Amino acid sequence: MKILVTGGTGFIGRWVVKRLLQDGHQVWVVDNLANSSIDNLNEFSNHKNLVSIKIMDVRDKEFLQYIFNEVDFDLCYHLAASINVQDSIDDPETTFTNDTVATFYLLEECRKKNVKIVLMSTCMVYDRASDERGIDESSPTKPASPYAGAKIGAENMVLSYYFAYGLPAVVVRPFNTYGPFQKTGGEGGVVAIFIHNKLVGSSIKIYGDGTQTRDLLYVEDCADFVVEAGYSDKLHGEIVNAGTGNDISINALAELISENQVSIQHIPHIHPQSEIQKLLCHSGKAERILGWKPKISIEEGIKRTEAWIKETMAKKDEEDHE
Repeated sequence: MKILVTGGTGFIGRWVVKRLLQDGHQVWVVDNLANSSIDNLNEFSNHKNLVSIKIMDVRDKEFLQYIFNEVDFDLCYHLAASINVQDSIDDPETTFTNDTVATFYLLEECRKKNVKIVLMSTCMVYDRASDERGIDESSPTKPASPYAGAKIGAENMVLSYYFAYGLPAVVVRPFNTYGPFQKTGGEGGVVAIFIHNKLVGSSIKIYGDGTQTRDLLYVEDCADFVVEAGYSDKLHGEIVNAGTGNDISINALAELISENQVSIQHIPHIHPQSEIQKLLCHSGKAERILGWKPKISIEEGIKRTEAWIKETMAKKDEEDHE
C-alpha cells in the first residue's frame, strides 16, 4: 500500500514507520519536527520504500492538498499532535489547533480521496479506572486537560466522517507508551525521564505522592497495535484501546528503575487537576478483533529502554569530545 504517516519522525511514529517498511509498504512521512528529530529515521534513510520525508505542518491546508493530489494514498496514520498535558493547560489554543483543527484539515483531504484514517488518540481522555477490570472503550471519559479535550474533539470529528460520509476510520487509544527514542526530558515519558536521571546520578522526582498508577505499554507493542488497527476492516467507526492489563504506581516504578542507585524525591504537582489517579487498560477488544496482545514485560521494556538511552548518551559524549 501507499501509506502517509503524520508525525512519522516522532517517538511512536518512527516505530510505526519501521513496521510498515518491514511489511513492504511504501511510506510517506510528514512532520513539523516540533517534538521530534529527523534523525529518528536515520535507520531507514536508504530504504527504497521510504519514499519521502516532508518537513511540514499538518495545519498547512495548501500543502495537504498538494500531497494528496500528488499521491493516491491507501491509508493515513495520523500521529502528529501536541502531546504535553502541562503545556495544554498553559497554552490551550496551540494544543487545540494542532490536535483538533489540523485533524479536520486532514480529514477533508482523506474524504476527497476516500483514504482510510487511523487517529492516534490517548488514554488521557478517560476518567480514572474504577475497578481492577480496568478501562475499556465504554468507560466514561473526563477531559481533565485541554489536551484530553482536544483529543476527544479530534476523535469525534474522525468518527463523524465515518458516520456522515462512510469514510473508513478508526480511533486508537494506547495507554502510557515508553521505550527507545522517547525524549528523556521535558516532553518525554516518565520511564525515559526516570532512567535518564538514574544514569546521570540525579534524584528521581515524582509529582505528588506517587500513588497514581500507569499501564505502561512498550513502544514496539504499541506500534504493532496501531498498524494492525489500520490493516483491519473490522474496526471502521470504532474506538479501540491498547495496554498491558497491569498497572504500576509511580512510586513502585521509581524503585524498579532506581535500583537504589539514586534517591527518590516527591515534589508538588504542577497541575494536580490534570492527574488521573488510576490508569489500567482493558484491551479485550483489540485481542478479540485484531488478535493483538503485548509481548514485552515492564522489566524487559525498561532494560531495552535503558540500553538505548545509555548508547545515545555515549554517542553524544563522543561527539562532544571530537
